[in-house]
Amino acid sequence: MLDFASMPKVELHLHLEGAIPLPALWELVERKGGSPGLSTPADLAQRFAYRDFAHFIETWVWKNQFLDNLPALEFAAEAVARHLADQQIVYAEAHFSPTDVGQYGLEPAGVALAIRRGLDRVEGTRVALIADLVRDTGPDRAARTLAQVAEVAVSAGIVGIGIGGSEAEYPPGPFAPVYRRGRELGFRLTAHAGEAAGPESVWGALRELDVDRVGHGVRSVEDPELVRYLVDRQVPLEVCPSSNLRTGIYAGWDQHPLPTLVAAGAMVTINTDDPAMFHTDLAGEYGHLVRDLGLAEDIVVDLAANAIDASWAGSEDKVQLHRALRRWRRSARA
Repeated sequence: MLDFASMPKVELHLHLEGAIPLPALWELVERKGGSPGLSTPADLAQRFAYRDFAHFIETWVWKNQFLDNLPALEFAAEAVARHLADQQIVYAEAHFSPTDVGQYGLEPAGVALAIRRGLDRVEGTRVALIADLVRDTGPDRAARTLAQVAEVAVSAGIVGIGIGGSEAEYPPGPFAPVYRRGRELGFRLTAHAGEAAGPESVWGALRELDVDRVGHGVRSVEDPELVRYLVDRQVPLEVCPSSNLRTGIYAGWDQHPLPTLVAAGAMVTINTDDPAMFHTDLAGEYGHLVRDLGLAEDIVVDLAANAIDASWAGSEDKVQLHRALRRWRRSARA
């Protein structure tokens, strides 16, 4: 099998707070004086196993207590960027969720700038930011968060907005005015849809939010008309295979619809979502496509190229990213 670890990679659906390498997160736990039930780093790793999607969200909220100050966020961002560079992820668009740490008195602008300081300490990868407006807090809070991150968008390198969280409980429609304002402010748009909720969530993201990409989108396969729409318009899907298994969206690889989406001609990209919390990495995701989903290696590399095309990087940056991927492909086949 191709050495996907050495492949120059692009990732589009990565939550910074869920990507903190476990040794770095353990250091943050120790800075807080520990936590009940955690005696060793192995205990922390075992905490990241989930009964279902709701349990994952519960664990996500629990984790946020260790990100309750700006130095912690700065430290975490640097650790994430260093891990991305080590994996040959040369460009990433990472979600960050300022609302989730608002209870600690942290303002979205300060959160964004602290994260940028940490990211900029690392060479070998470039990380643009997507502000997760967190659907669980409602559209009014989302609008306030949008206004605050817009003030520092250029200096913090924020290129887009999204909504993560409890998709089934908070449909996209009420966020339409926030997304219109985001477009007016020059942000690109994505939204989690078709993960914990079905095709109606994807239709809502497309029709009511006018998104440029769909976060996850795998449950689109439940609606043939929706699949045709996605294929005809080549709407990028930010598919996160292991995440879908870890959160119980699908019970096993044999049930995952990614091969169906690829065969239909959908614009599929491969991502990790919350790699530290799901015990995965991007090279491992590509490996699963070959070993567990039966995709040919050349198709898998084509999906890596899709991520470049679907990214919000500049046109010249995309040229350079494609050039690096082609060089790798030639050398890997030599």
